[in-house]
Amino acid sequence: MNKNAFFRYWATQLMPNLIIALLVLTTMTTQAQNNSIKGTVSDHLGPLAGVTITIKGAKAGALTDFSGNFQIQAQVNDVLVFSFIGYQTQEVLLTSTNPIQVKLQEATTTLKEITINAGYYNVKEKERTGSIAKVKAKEIAQQPVANPLAAMQGRMTGVYITQESGTAGGGFNIRIRGTNSIRAEGNEPLYIVNGMPYASQTLGNTTLISGILPNTNNPLNTINPADIESIEVLKDADATAIYGSRGANGVVLITTKKGKQGKTQFTGQAFTTVGTITRKLDLLNTNAYVAMRQQAFANDGISTLPVDAYDSNGTWDSNRYTDWQKELIGGTAIINNLQGTLSGGSGQTQYLIGGTLRNETTVFPGENDYKRGVINTNINHLSDDAKFNLQFSANYSADKNTLPGVDLTRFAYTLAPNAPALYQEDGSLNWENGTFDNPLGFLNATYRSNTNTLLSNLQLGYKLLPTLELKSNLGYTDTRIMERRTIPTTAYNPFDVITNDRATLYLNNSNRQSWIIEPQLHWSNQWSALKIDALMGTTFQKDLAQQLVQSGSGFTSNALINTLAAASNREVLNHDEILYKYHAFFGRLNLNWDEKYLLNLTGRRDGSSRFGPGNRFANFGAIGAAWVFSNENFIKNHVPVISFGKLRGSIGTTGNDQIGDYQFLDTYSITANNYQGIIGLQPTRLFNPNFGWETNKKMELALELGLWQDRIFVTTAYFSNRSDNQLVGVPLPGTTGFPSIQANFDATVQNTGIEIDVRTVNISKNNFKWTTTFNFTQPKNELIAFKNLAGSTYANTLVVGQPLNIIKLYNLTGIDAGSGVYQFQDYDNDGQLSAPNDRQVVGNLNPEWFGGLGNQLSYKKWELDFLFQFVKQEGRNFGYFFSAPGSFSNQPSEVVNNWATNGAGAVSQLYTSGANPAAVQAFSYYRDSNGILSDASFVRLKSVSLSYNLPKIGSGSFSGRIYLQGQNLLTFTQYRGADPENQTSGFLPPLKQWTLGIQFNL
Repeated sequence: MNKNAFFRYWATQLMPNLIIALLVLTTMTTQAQNNSIKGTVSDHLGPLAGVTITIKGAKAGALTDFSGNFQIQAQVNDVLVFSFIGYQTQEVLLTSTNPIQVKLQEATTTLKEITINAGYYNVKEKERTGSIAKVKAKEIAQQPVANPLAAMQGRMTGVYITQESGTAGGGFNIRIRGTNSIRAEGNEPLYIVNGMPYASQTLGNTTLISGILPNTNNPLNTINPADIESIEVLKDADATAIYGSRGANGVVLITTKKGKQGKTQFTGQAFTTVGTITRKLDLLNTNAYVAMRQQAFANDGISTLPVDAYDSNGTWDSNRYTDWQKELIGGTAIINNLQGTLSGGSGQTQYLIGGTLRNETTVFPGENDYKRGVINTNINHLSDDAKFNLQFSANYSADKNTLPGVDLTRFAYTLAPNAPALYQEDGSLNWENGTFDNPLGFLNATYRSNTNTLLSNLQLGYKLLPTLELKSNLGYTDTRIMERRTIPTTAYNPFDVITNDRATLYLNNSNRQSWIIEPQLHWSNQWSALKIDALMGTTFQKDLAQQLVQSGSGFTSNALINTLAAASNREVLNHDEILYKYHAFFGRLNLNWDEKYLLNLTGRRDGSSRFGPGNRFANFGAIGAAWVFSNENFIKNHVPVISFGKLRGSIGTTGNDQIGDYQFLDTYSITANNYQGIIGLQPTRLFNPNFGWETNKKMELALELGLWQDRIFVTTAYFSNRSDNQLVGVPLPGTTGFPSIQANFDATVQNTGIEIDVRTVNISKNNFKWTTTFNFTQPKNELIAFKNLAGSTYANTLVVGQPLNIIKLYNLTGIDAGSGVYQFQDYDNDGQLSAPNDRQVVGNLNPEWFGGLGNQLSYKKWELDFLFQFVKQEGRNFGYFFSAPGSFSNQPSEVVNNWATNGAGAVSQLYTSGANPAAVQAFSYYRDSNGILSDASFVRLKSVSLSYNLPKIGSGSFSGRIYLQGQNLLTFTQYRGADPENQTSGFLPPLKQWTLGIQFNL
């Protein structure tokens, strides 16, 4: 049986039978025996679920259920130990077999008890040597987001996330400790969901989604944030080197929720969200707009207005005014979400099964929505002798996204304020006798995507010896997407000459299957003060992606546009089958001496099919060390103010193979033309046998300090990462027939930065608690070397000594007092402006610093959480996105300060309708000058959550809470544009959202 057949058999036969068998096991709960001790554990708000109860000096243990109840086999005079993350450990001496009640007190800090997921292993927060940031389920639950990355914004040092669009299904851009690769596609982190690598590369096609979203649909939208238990981000070499080449840009670990011991519990949640745009652009009203247009014609010496100047020549009503931002993007997006989870189990077997239905509309006119259904399952089992353990998780999601044929945001900004009404009196679209290209015509064009994703993982473990465990991680994913875009003739102005060839259908059918097998051997032991933990394993991974993109045109009727066979012209735009194979060996050795001195060694040897035969394997590794100086006697005895202190550092290397597949090979494509009816091939890439890995050398030093019983906890870190052996296009002579060849180049990119995390417990009383968190990152990205940059294809986009994310610009010197047009510095004094000689100003689009400030307050049954996100940066303003003032397009209101009124001190040059070549040329230079750069810093009230814990009803089996949440509520900025976060006026900015919901447990 081959591997593919095996996995199909496993997914269709073995896996369902395994689930049934494990569900049967969950009903075999252990019956109470004689000497059973029962009780309840609670805090000041009510019962606590998941509290661990052990007998001091013995291995026996139990967990509380959702109602805080427990039972354990114990004897009189035994000491029960109650422990729970975030609470002080409490010991109770049993004096009888009567039920007991225990009330736990919250700890001032959770640091010493938190367990961090580091991927292949777990480590206590106080003992980690690497840099790992974490977002917990509670923080995720406080935000009504559809994408897990949205829940991380403003909450982690070194992790910079921007939302690309406010349209449903839009994506996010994430950079962990900066940009390492010159290639834009080489900077994505590795995503691991329950131990299974998850491809962040979309299967969507840019031809279909162009004009609707900045990029294609984001694959992470298929992961339901409500199902997530935690998100950990691995940043430094110590944390990421065990992932080798895949960890060069950081690792994002997503762990979904698991069942807990106790009686069967049902948790339900329902919420409704309303969303609107965060802010409007201040645009010209009708009077100012018409005056601008008239002055533009006068400046151009045009006395008789052109026939097609409908906004100015009397064709359109010069007194009419429409707020197009209100009409086209001023709607209300409604999100309805229902979720239910069933969980429980015995001490040996716990289970969880949940389902979610989500429906989200847009702020655009029309019936467009985004629907998602998710089923999440998890089963954990531990054998009676505690030797065999099993964890199985499966997540299946089905998404359906229908969007308008075009994002209408750019029309909302540029339509003339006196443009005609959208509809005629009979309700049909108004084309104003052919003079008005009605933007709602694009609603007749459609976009639809259906995405189905299965994520499954099985982890098996068996203790060969008390100190030795054999484990295996088995994972399988299947993603399928069907995209359809139609552009019927009804999308165009009917007064234009529209032929059937303009009716077009685009289809994309793509799928990706991936499997992974990771056998592992884990050994741990302790001799007196020395603890040793060792891990070794190997990885086998295979991905197969297939894509077929087709188009059709020339339909005899729009009614047939969804049928490709009805098209008179059919074309295959892309037909690919891409195979990726990956194999690795990895290991870890951790030494812990007396909980004071920690040493962590990790290594990995990677093999990737993306490189040439002689360069497929490479070695990566790291050393991490830490000194917990607060455990030293001289600190304990003489500096009681220090409750925790640790110095840690790491150094190591990771790699990068995010270059696409088959880049080292001679490749060919189908020609667009044929010869005597025969379709031919044309070469597209040259073979390079020396094609090898990019390498990323990472270093970090950090101090963690807790004061006054950790009521104040500060972490400061300095990092330095260098990525060299860059994979770029090396120029070739024209005689070769190719402009460049993909190769490793002598170029080095460096990222350095300072990170600060602060957590303070301001007030901690029985009824009132107040905690503040603060994070700050100051990054620096720099291209420190690039051999022969001036002769490369990157000469116009990169500068040694500057960041990668820059733009080279002309220097705007002002407005000429005589001609009234923009003036620019002629650096080479040749009497004319030209690139690259005169584009010497460097605009840095990277953030100077960013972070977040959060507060968590609780009073009795009330809880309030809010987070401010802040960013210091420069960005492109609206001058880059709008056409020249005076043209047939609305403008920002500041253009009224123009040369005609304020001379050389004006903001805008003289108006032109487009007939003044000097003004048109000057504005073209202006859009490539530092005039389009301005401060894009902002402070945003990112999230607010106010909740009330409902009092228990009846026997106490019912509990719940109601909550009000907000997202992107306030933005404080001087940015000259729509939104300082995504800075793309052509696409919808992130939305302001209010959410009302209820959660209950039965």
